[in-house]
Amino acid sequence: MTATPLLSALTARAKAKAHTRKPTDTCPCGADTLADRPDGTVVRHADTVAKAHAQDTTPTELTTRLTTATHLPDILLPPLTPTPVTLHGRLVTFWPYGTPVDPEDPDAAPWEEAATLLARLHRTPAPPGLPPMRGPAKAARAIARLRATAPQPAAEPVLHAWAALPAWAKDEAPMPALPGQPAAHTTLCHGDLHLGQLVRHPAPNGPWLLIDVDDLGIGTPTWDLARPAAWYACGLLPPDEWTRFLTAYRTAGGPAVPAEGDPWPALDIAARALTVQTAALAVVKATAANRPLDDVQQAVVDACARMGSVPPELAHEYAK
Repeated sequence: MTATPLLSALTARAKAKAHTRKPTDTCPCGADTLADRPDGTVVRHADTVAKAHAQDTTPTELTTRLTTATHLPDILLPPLTPTPVTLHGRLVTFWPYGTPVDPEDPDAAPWEEAATLLARLHRTPAPPGLPPMRGPAKAARAIARLRATAPQPAAEPVLHAWAALPAWAKDEAPMPALPGQPAAHTTLCHGDLHLGQLVRHPAPNGPWLLIDVDDLGIGTPTWDLARPAAWYACGLLPPDEWTRFLTAYRTAGGPAVPAEGDPWPALDIAARALTVQTAALAVVKATAANRPLDDVQQAVVDACARMGSVPPELAHEYAK
């Protein structure tokens, strides 16, 4: 990976922060680039992680999100400092390193822990001043990227499924309080829940915590269950793993779905939106690489095509 000025400066800041925490005359630590994308560049030095956030990140909103994480250290990994700094025009935050989920060991995936943390987050009163969670906005950005991509046959069912979603799921209207759920203006949501958003801290065997506060905010809690629900609906998540996740969420008192019975009427809209978002990005990436969709990408595009033929009142059948 070619070192950009931002990446080089961020790596230096991570090193300086790490050795401020644990002074040493020598440095055998080395450095790792964990991510280098337009929406976030992340580097690690020893037990310290530095993240440069997306260019459009609002300082006030990010600071509010960092403060929320600081106050919920048993749910969210707290930052080393609750105030970002500026580097090459980007807001930068510093975090303790945590051990991530091992993608090579799917049987050890912490579905129960993720669901329990999510339920506890949803039951926590949202602090005043927290902005809306950014889930629908990210879905809308994915569709914008798809529309800016060279026309592809696979885009048609994705755009058709997007058009059928209600305005709130497309970031065109405020998030509502859905039937049986708490008010959207009071519920604390993660906004981008998937297994990559969990780490063990302290590393390597501490308790699981949620990470990445970029999309944290108030909103409709079903959105946080939508990605695993969409994976299940697309046949990408085995039924037993979905059941483990859902059961743990209900056991922990999560408010996004009824305590018993069919959860799909509550989950349907958000799961459809996440399926469309995933499919849109799949088409964009395949087009950019000038290659056909792989099997997983084709599965989510096919799910969009099925959604167009299934009315919402029968959505629980779509998930089988």
